[in-house]
Amino acid sequence: MRTSRRSEVDPFIVMDVMEAARAAESAGRHIIHMEVGQPGTGAPQAAVRALSAAMEEGPLGYTVALGLPALRTRIAQLYGAWYNVDLDPDRVIVTSGASGGFILAFNALFDSGDRVGIGAPGYPSYRQILAGLGFQPVDLPTTDANRLQPVPADFADIDLAGLLVASPGNPTGTMLDRSAMSDLIEAADARDISFISDEIYHGIEYERRAVSALEVSDDVYVINSFSKYFSMTGWRVGWMVVPPDHVRVVERIAQNMFICAPHASQVAALAAMDAHDELQGNMDVYRANRALMLEGLPKAGFTHIAPPDGAFYVYADVSDITHDSRALAAEILDKADVAITPGLDFDPVRGHTTLRFSYARKTEDISEGLRRLSDFMAKHR
Repeated sequence: MRTSRRSEVDPFIVMDVMEAARAAESAGRHIIHMEVGQPGTGAPQAAVRALSAAMEEGPLGYTVALGLPALRTRIAQLYGAWYNVDLDPDRVIVTSGASGGFILAFNALFDSGDRVGIGAPGYPSYRQILAGLGFQPVDLPTTDANRLQPVPADFADIDLAGLLVASPGNPTGTMLDRSAMSDLIEAADARDISFISDEIYHGIEYERRAVSALEVSDDVYVINSFSKYFSMTGWRVGWMVVPPDHVRVVERIAQNMFICAPHASQVAALAAMDAHDELQGNMDVYRANRALMLEGLPKAGFTHIAPPDGAFYVYADVSDITHDSRALAAEILDKADVAITPGLDFDPVRGHTTLRFSYARKTEDISEGLRRLSDFMAKHR
């Protein structure tokens, strides 16, 4: 049976690394996971209790396509608390994870063949989802001077229908300040380029709070998720905020593509939003892990790293070590029992000389992983 041209997307390399790590663990090896951006903690206990109570009360059927009203209201309140933004809950749309949000946003904003700019290095699924839906992803190579974030000059001479930015970014952890965010939104608006802000790592910041695009403009799409700060990756629930006149546009698409986000996950997400103490406890772990990484990676030999303002990644330039990051990552897994992600996932052109290290797991694992990396590098320099 034939397959469509749209299906010819590249693999998500980190998932292949995860499978190789799983196979190694099945063979009895102890693998330190620095490859996947998944919190080592589970959902907040309040979320688990709320779902258990809801299941006792009766069956959890469909919700309306836009999501549970109580959850949409609570998400809107978050924007007041975090950003001092007075957000109408009617503009909030609950989605099947951030991935569901991207699918809805891209379908709502773009026509077949439209070109959408994305910063490189960047989250690989942006590129693959766009291509799979019949749009054209356009990589915008970023520079160290701009903290590996796009700037208006990067797309000044490029024909685009959309611009997607992420702050904190994956794989870099770098953030846009308010001035940089404003410059991008203004440049996009001047050329009628639809602006999408991926804010999935908001809440995981270390020295300053991340800026939301909604602090700058209402004429933007903002996508977020309960996967990272709220530690609910497998629950597949997120949200998006859209301009008022786009709510019905997205609702119609959501009704047909997804019906609704999982009801059970929405119940849990609502309770998770008030689990402040537990979530801040997770942040204490990330802070400790970040400090270990910033000290331990250079000592191991990974000296050229992006400044991780947020998220839980360190992105390293390893051009002084290798020009085949995929082979190096495979060798580190094989000989050091540490799983890391080659940069080709995030930058198809320059990623052969970069690696991403995740520090989302337990502090003991991060310490042990750094010890193993140091031993490996001492033998292979």
